Amino acid sequence: MKVMEELDLKQLFKIFWNKRLHIITIVLLFLIIGTIYSFAFVKPKYKAYTTLVLAQSDVMVPEGDKAQGITSTELTLNQKLVPTYSELVKTKNILREVIRELRLKVNEEELRKNVTVNLVEDTELIKITVTNKNALDAKNIANKIAEIFSDRVSEIYKINNITIVDEAEEPAEPYNINHIKDIAIFMVIGLVISIVYVLLANLLDTTVKSADDIEKELEVSVLASIPTIKDEKTMSKGGIY
Repeated sequence: MKVMEELDLKQLFKIFWNKRLHIITIVLLFLIIGTIYSFAFVKPKYKAYTTLVLAQSDVMVPEGDKAQGITSTELTLNQKLVPTYSELVKTKNILREVIRELRLKVNEEELRKNVTVNLVEDTELIKITVTNKNALDAKNIANKIAEIFSDRVSEIYKINNITIVDEAEEPAEPYNINHIKDIAIFMVIGLVISIVYVLLANLLDTTVKSADDIEKELEVSVLASIPTIKDEKTMSKGGIY
C-alpha cells in the first residue's frame, strides 16, 4: 500500500514537472494582471472618523441622585439614547444639512452609503466613519456631521450631552490600496488555476505514455517493450522507428 502511495506521489510530481512551463506561464500571466489591476483600476478611497461621547447633560435629576460628575440618572439616560443617536446621525435632515453647508455634489442617499456609525461595545462612544475618494472631503464631512448632529440633539431632546472626543483628521493614505496584497492574491489564483489545468489536462489525456499505463488499464503484464529510436535521417524524412 505504501509503495502504491509513493508511486502515485512520484507520478503526480512528474506530471507537474512536465507541465512546469505551463504553470509558470499562467502564474506570470496572473501576476501581470494583478499588477495592472492594482495600479491602474483600483481607485483610492480614504476614511476619516470622529468619535463622540455621551457626557454630562443639563437634564433635571432627583436630589438624591446628584453626585460629583455625571449622575446615575444621566448615565442610564445616555445608555438608552446611544442606539437612538446612532440612527439619528444618518437621517436625511442631517445629511442634507451637511451637503448644503459643504456644497457637496451628492444626494443624501449617496452620502449615507459612505457613512457608517458604530457603537463602541459597553461604552457610550459613537464612532462616525466617512469614506470618500478625496481625503480632505472625508475629514470635512465627518466633522460637519458631528457638528450638525450635536446641534440637532440639543434641539430635539433639549439636552446638551454630546461631546466630540476625537475630531476627524485628514487621512494620509487610502485604506483600500495594498499593492502587495492584491498582487499576492492574483498569484495565488493563478497558481490554483494552473494546478487545476494540469490535473484536468492529465485526466483528459488518454494516450499511453508508459508500460505502467497498459498494466493499469488492461490488467496484464508487459513482457517487453521496444524503445523509439530517432536519428537525423529519419527525423528529416519524417519517419520514426
